[in-house]
Amino acid sequence: MLGWQPAPGPGPPTDLQTVSVGQITAIARPGDVDLAVSLAERADQPTRWYGLGRRSVGRVVLMVVRGPEAFRAVSRGRVPGWGAGLALPAARFIAIRADRDDPFRVLRHELAHLILHDAIQGRVPLWFDEGYAVVAAGEFGRLTEFGLNFVVATGQVPGLEALNAGLRGGESTAEASYALAGSAVAFLDQRAGGIEPLLRKLVDGVSFDTAVAITTGMNPGRFEETWQRDVKRHYGLGLWLMAGGIWVLVAGLVLVAHAVRKRRDIPRREALNRGWIVPPDDPLPVEPAEGAPEPANPPSDA
Repeated sequence: MLGWQPAPGPGPPTDLQTVSVGQITAIARPGDVDLAVSLAERADQPTRWYGLGRRSVGRVVLMVVRGPEAFRAVSRGRVPGWGAGLALPAARFIAIRADRDDPFRVLRHELAHLILHDAIQGRVPLWFDEGYAVVAAGEFGRLTEFGLNFVVATGQVPGLEALNAGLRGGESTAEASYALAGSAVAFLDQRAGGIEPLLRKLVDGVSFDTAVAITTGMNPGRFEETWQRDVKRHYGLGLWLMAGGIWVLVAGLVLVAHAVRKRRDIPRREALNRGWIVPPDDPLPVEPAEGAPEPANPPSDA
């Protein structure tokens, strides 16, 4: 299958079906064959790609799986189980989790990796590879901006090397890192007058750092500093609140208030568990019933 072989040991499920759709070989368990075929039909169509024009992805093996264990087995541990997709350009292989996110959006992201690697033979930084896929897949929208606003609001704008590490970190760290990678590619687009000049240099075999310097007029260090300032200028606490962060804060306050009330009620619950009779917090005065006799010895004012 185009150079791809399943991992040894407890690998992918054995009850897989294979369907050929044009140049795409779709593989899935019986319950996901229809989805796999639909994804294969989408992948087989020539599409216009960000900065690279109209291109066909060519021959690809596309596997649809469910659950973190199956995904880990297929990926051979290259990506964590919480991931939604995987692309191995050299093997012409893509894996999509059917139970995570929108499979068609994930497919677009993974196909972008293959398209980029087909066009560019040289190496590019991980942040550019992932950032290109984020922008090409149309993921740099409201949710991405929400993540960026939160990152900036908490004062965390890493350098590009740290960003590479974050892309392979835990789920929350990786999500923010993908957003930042997308912002870095969008900033390259802005400073280079479009992403096309940079990609043309890379297609011609120019090294990444040199291509950035030629198209933006900045060396890598200068580009990183300018990008970080741009992120801080465009994103922050105010925009995070406007993007929906205010509801996160409200929910947090409600949870804190609930925890405080619960902690305050611990003595009362313990007393009731021991059979004590605990009076209510604010006992109400009892009014005498109409026509009832007055007490024989009413209390005198002290």
